[in-house]
Amino acid sequence: MNAIRNFVDKIKPNFQKGGRFEYLHSTFDAFETFLFVPNKTTTSGSHIRDYIDMKRTMGWVVMALVPVLLFGMWNVGYQHHLSHGVTATLWENFFFGALKVLPILIVSYVVGLGIEFMFAQIRGHEVNEGFLVSGFLIPLIVPPDTPLWMVALATAFAVIIGKEVFGGTGMNILNPALTARAFLFFAYPQDMSGDKVWIAEKADAYSGATALGKLLTNEPLESLPSVSDMFFGLIPGSIGETSTFLILIGGLFLVITGIGSWRIMLSVFAGGYGLALLFNLIGPYVAPENTYMAIPAYYHLIMGGFAFGAVYMATDPVSAAQTNKGKWIYGILIGVMAVLIRVLNPAYPEGMMLAILLMNVFAPLIDYYVVQANIKKRLKRFQKAQLATT
Repeated sequence: MNAIRNFVDKIKPNFQKGGRFEYLHSTFDAFETFLFVPNKTTTSGSHIRDYIDMKRTMGWVVMALVPVLLFGMWNVGYQHHLSHGVTATLWENFFFGALKVLPILIVSYVVGLGIEFMFAQIRGHEVNEGFLVSGFLIPLIVPPDTPLWMVALATAFAVIIGKEVFGGTGMNILNPALTARAFLFFAYPQDMSGDKVWIAEKADAYSGATALGKLLTNEPLESLPSVSDMFFGLIPGSIGETSTFLILIGGLFLVITGIGSWRIMLSVFAGGYGLALLFNLIGPYVAPENTYMAIPAYYHLIMGGFAFGAVYMATDPVSAAQTNKGKWIYGILIGVMAVLIRVLNPAYPEGMMLAILLMNVFAPLIDYYVVQANIKKRLKRFQKAQLATT
């Protein structure tokens, strides 16, 4: 590492003010801070010394996503070979899935980072770090057969419309990865829903419906995958959203490292499970024909993108609520809205994306009322103390 550090220090003056490549300062700074912790320090006033900067924070999130990505690659191959009735080895499944997933990941990063670098150069700012995670998330929330040009278009939309128009990383009001997913869903619904998109190169005679898709067509509960298959992820679906087990492991990692909010994760699951229980109770009386009301409440937590959204999307530190009490309210409402959309909107059985995006918009309002309530509470306490001393 010393050799790399010395090399970087040697060429650094060329990219600083007055240097030969001054116009590439933002690009050089991005690569330098990716390799090494910035050596900037404060010289006056209150400050906190910490080796964790934004890039390191994003790095922890990427590390938490790696197991999900690797399993997703294997599962893409497994579902493909299963649809063709072929018994493949672990490495055959993984190799097939990698050939499908890696191009999507590469396109996401090339397009997204290219736009980020371009905006940084134009503005003369440092390159924002947020896309390190967004570029990893976008491939995980799309079907495995999504055309690469769609991935590129959605990524560009997410970066430009979802982030840069608001000022870049830290200023966006919506989760960028979900913005890309929403763009694809509403612009190209035929490639984001149905029975054909969830299994790469699916055999024609094989049903590629997800568990939520089967419930949409009122198939009996016995036709659903087993609870263990849904929990461990041996089912069709978006690349990284199938394994609730690995998602929870990643969530635990984020909580231990202090990156993810356990309040939001727990409240999302609590809100979804609570409303699902309520639907179980009233379903036989108000809508006995609605299969979504009849399934056990915990099914909602292991089907579709519920767990992935709760752990990796709802906890986005920029677009989520910031106050502790606000995080509870924000998370509960996401869980409630996700199940509500699933159960009551037959045209859209997967409600997690819309629930998170909706609550992203209301997160600042939730924090505002939480802060105002706290101010009023403290003011009343102060007034009582004043009266007691007079």
